[in-house]
Amino acid sequence: MKVDMLMSRDVKTCAPTATLDDAARIMWENDCGCVPVVDEQGRATAMVTDRDICMAGLTQGRPYSQIPVSVAASKALYAVKSGDTAQSAEALMSSRQVRRLAVIDDSGRLVGLLSLNDLARRAGRRTGEVASDEVARTLSSICERPSRTTGGMQSRLS
Repeated sequence: MKVDMLMSRDVKTCAPTATLDDAARIMWENDCGCVPVVDEQGRATAMVTDRDICMAGLTQGRPYSQIPVSVAASKALYAVKSGDTAQSAEALMSSRQVRRLAVIDDSGRLVGLLSLNDLARRAGRRTGEVASDEVARTLSSICERPSRTTGGMQSRLS
């Protein structure tokens, strides 16, 4: 199964100059746990999660309305293309221990978002298009503690 059959298309985004207050409001109003960060051309550059916002609020000691998204957003962005397979997306999620992937076009513009939830919902339908044991293995890999010997994550735009 291809990513474009699983991904969310109506994805709300923000600019790196938006505030954490803006990003949190987007998450609240759209019942989501992350917001892709895009540049002026709509190219995905980072991802900010609800956890990123909480940790930045704690460590910065300032109100969310005074902290730019660029301070809290991930420095690495993991992405797939809409024509990639669900299996390759799961492998990337697993290896990078992330629950969400930006879906980009050939120019790097955001066209969607693929989450572990998207994969699990499809696997739950028992259509055979997404294997539930693969989703379980992906979740297990994501939940493992990161290795301290890897030196952190690197950006990968497919």
